[in-house]
Amino acid sequence: MPVKNRIADLHAEVTAWRRDIHENPEILYDTHRTSALVAEKLQSFGCDEVVTGIGRTGVVAVIRGRSDTKGRAIGLRADMDALPMQEQTRLPHASKTDGAMHACGHDGHTAMLLGAAKYLSETRNFDGTAVVIFQPAEEGGNGAEAMCKDGLMDRFDIDEVYAIHNAPGVDLGKFTIRAGPVLASVDEFTLTLQRRGGHAAKPQETVDTTVMMAHVITALQTVMSRNVDPVLQGVLSITSAETSSKAFNVIPDRAEVRGTIRTHSAEVRALIPVRLQEIVDGITQTFGGSAELCFHLGVPVTVNDAAAADFARAAAETVSGAGACGAGPLAMGGEDFSFMLQERPGAMIRLGNGPSAGLHHPEYDFNDEAIPTGISWFAEMIEQRMPAA
Repeated sequence: MPVKNRIADLHAEVTAWRRDIHENPEILYDTHRTSALVAEKLQSFGCDEVVTGIGRTGVVAVIRGRSDTKGRAIGLRADMDALPMQEQTRLPHASKTDGAMHACGHDGHTAMLLGAAKYLSETRNFDGTAVVIFQPAEEGGNGAEAMCKDGLMDRFDIDEVYAIHNAPGVDLGKFTIRAGPVLASVDEFTLTLQRRGGHAAKPQETVDTTVMMAHVITALQTVMSRNVDPVLQGVLSITSAETSSKAFNVIPDRAEVRGTIRTHSAEVRALIPVRLQEIVDGITQTFGGSAELCFHLGVPVTVNDAAAADFARAAAETVSGAGACGAGPLAMGGEDFSFMLQERPGAMIRLGNGPSAGLHHPEYDFNDEAIPTGISWFAEMIEQRMPAA
């Protein structure tokens, strides 16, 4: 564009929305205040249709362009939920809710998309349909999946879908993106080991779950190093290990191990549970114990469509100049936007947050100076993909 005067004029207003959302964080699907605020704003902008309750507390609005013909429909997505953690910024707009904080910038994502919706509703400088999507429960609740299961893509005839995520450490006004895998699948497992506990002075009368647990933890580290192709990425982390006893003189009859599995490959994602079960079965049989291994499949791999990534890059460089969109990293974090990308081609781009604290850090805050750039990118995606005749 780059940043148009009208979008620059919205900066202070959108910043106020962002800080209000930041002060009042809501977790998972309990985004009732945020969802109501979003719906009220969208209705006041004159959007053609505003629908609430998609994916429980999600909000979707439709903005039609100048042409009477249907044309293409482009989805733009922002996440609304916060994290269950205590804020330590001591900023004037810090969280007013104990134990909840916008530590991932979803307040900024939501505010920028609201700003884009206001601009697009005013200008309508495109032929087609812009669908703005405000999603709950990105942080561990798979809200994107819930919205898709509620028929998001088919109900609004979405052809492509795009999203922004802010990026601490990337310069303000700059973007990064990559085609193909971007973020990892995220799965969790819980292993319960059981058998016969007893007195620590008489181990021969027990089947020691602590010893079994130690062998399992060590053996599981071989899954990535000896079963996965070294060219493929993957990480298996044991994040919790505990037994049923806290006494010094008791061998526990029960132990529990929990962990997470992340990979950029569907093949590796399918292999790991098989190898975990085989290793656990072998060790428990050796020691005479029993085990129950439970998996929770989380978000799939986030994969940017190659053509969509090119469209997103072109919009970014229109906004911020040639060379302003660098190659994005391949990271092991997870993102439930992956569910939307499984249903429609699209891409997630990263927008620089400057030298801020990292995501999920108690001193993190979204950088309001990024707002005009983010609004401009959302608007440019619509105007470039669906240009007015």
